[in-house]
Amino acid sequence: MAPTADLTGRVILITGSNSGIGKAAATALARRGATVVMTSRNEARGRRALAEVTRRARVLDDRVVMLPLDLARLSSVRACAAEVLDRYDRLDVLVNNAGGIISDRRVTEDGFEMTIGVNHLGPFLLTQLLLDRLLASAPARIINTSSIAHRLGAISWADLERQRFYNGTDAYNQSKLANVLFTAELSRRFAPSGVVANCLHPGAVRSGFGAGGDTTGPERWILMAGRPFMVSPHRGAQPIIRLASLPEYETATGGYYVAGYLSRCARHQPSAAARDPEAARRLWALSEQLLDSVQPAA
Repeated sequence: MAPTADLTGRVILITGSNSGIGKAAATALARRGATVVMTSRNEARGRRALAEVTRRARVLDDRVVMLPLDLARLSSVRACAAEVLDRYDRLDVLVNNAGGIISDRRVTEDGFEMTIGVNHLGPFLLTQLLLDRLLASAPARIINTSSIAHRLGAISWADLERQRFYNGTDAYNQSKLANVLFTAELSRRFAPSGVVANCLHPGAVRSGFGAGGDTTGPERWILMAGRPFMVSPHRGAQPIIRLASLPEYETATGGYYVAGYLSRCARHQPSAAARDPEAARRLWALSEQLLDSVQPAA
């Protein structure tokens, strides 16, 4: 179990917190006194998760809430950010945790390939929309859930959205590499202003990841075969809990942390591709360019 810290008065936003490690982290951080903003794409699942978290964390007031957020819809990202800014005059921690793996090529409402759209472009936009509030609340923290799969990833600069050839695993690996590069560039730009950024690999976790028809074929079989060897969401959530709450991570930045059985939040070196500062800057610029190509609805 992660060491405890009093988080009374802290506001923490965790995306994808209706299940898995997001829900486990929301429970642990609410138990420590934080105001926790959970998000869910599905309203019914969100309501059930909110009820479970408030019960398990023994929260008797309204400091844990659930907001709708669909990272495949930029309008939903903007609406969620606007709601957070309207409700809270501070934001101490942003946890970009939601994501997925999809076997067949799909596109978001705004026309982006779904995997890069949900795993990177949606969180990128959400972070940008909330940056001023994080900076005003400094010291503040940004935490991005990546994966060990980033080590097999490569950014396809000429075809980021995999229009010419799509493979679900390759697209996922690319998006997880993007998470680490995004973290590095966030750290470079904003750590001097008091907003640190770190990312993590939670381990192989027993959750709903890849379910609901998102995976078929090899991806589906790999997830099913590995399930008996996966860790619990509570164990996988330890890096999020620690990075979000413990004083020693208030100034630590640009790190890639891995959950484990003994050392549950160990800093590891990411892949060589993830340590390329020029790639991090290039991805930031390309992400802005892609998002600028989609005009917000009037």
